[in-house]
Amino acid sequence: MKPVKHIVMWNLRGDNERERLTNIQKVKSAFESIRGEIPGLRTLEIGIDISKIDFACDVVLYSEFDSLEALAGYAIHPAHLRVREELGNLRIARHQVDYYI
Repeated sequence: MKPVKHIVMWNLRGDNERERLTNIQKVKSAFESIRGEIPGLRTLEIGIDISKIDFACDVVLYSEFDSLEALAGYAIHPAHLRVREELGNLRIARHQVDYYI
């Protein structure tokens, strides 16, 4: 089994900078809360963009899994589903890349 990296980037809603920053912190806190809950999840980091360039995403999730099967288990794990529900429709764009390490 080969380990897998799972990288997801989002742009988030917000009628002003303060709302958007609040939503960014919600995403960061929600994902950080699931560390240690999901079998096969080796690493989980949430990064917040500091470049402020117009084509940058607001937030990135960087994670590593033991295998493609572990990543598939994460997708349906109750902790991950809870985060997805909690964050609801905060995102306005999502980009994802999964690849073998």
